[in-house]
Amino acid sequence: MKNNPAIQTIDTDFSKGRLNHEQTIILEDTAKFHGHLCDGLVVGFLGLREALYQLYPDKIIDRTNTRIVSKSSPCITDVAIYLTGGRYQFNTFYVDDSILYAYIVQRIDNGLSYGVKLKPGIKPSIIEEMGNKAIERKLSPCDLDQLKKLEDDFSALLLSSAPAGLFMVEKINDFKWEPVLENKFVKTDIINKALPGCTHK
Repeated sequence: MKNNPAIQTIDTDFSKGRLNHEQTIILEDTAKFHGHLCDGLVVGFLGLREALYQLYPDKIIDRTNTRIVSKSSPCITDVAIYLTGGRYQFNTFYVDDSILYAYIVQRIDNGLSYGVKLKPGIKPSIIEEMGNKAIERKLSPCDLDQLKKLEDDFSALLLSSAPAGLFMVEKINDFKWEPVLENKFVKTDIINKALPGCTHK
């Protein structure tokens, strides 16, 4: 991958260890965890990195001191977990589609919180329109291929742009950590897995 953004993190050095293990996470790592590279993964990685940099101005993200709320998109949630180390079972990650952002991320030690989302008009509306049809299983095999091309082009645009021009990052002064414990969110990236290939190329 030519443009492979990275983020620096710090974790403990073993199962009962000290906070001194620094490592670099790149976008390609999240793609391996998620299963594929897509525009949602790129949006999540770049946007969350911008918010995390507000929490950690030295740009080294303490994954032992961070918790996150995410929208339910499979791409967005996987980035949330991978970059922050947040986990449902440890009360450091939950999903809530009612939030006004893609993510709300918070430092545990001081409660500092930021929300982040794409600026209006950045994502082409045709991607949302065709994506909704894909979720309803209303795209033909060739239309599904066209949607992938649109998303790939959008990813390339994001990766070649300055993140500050793409995202709104806002401080949330009164954010309260109130976990929403749901398990009925739809994993939309597997809905069309049995659709045959396009035969009209």
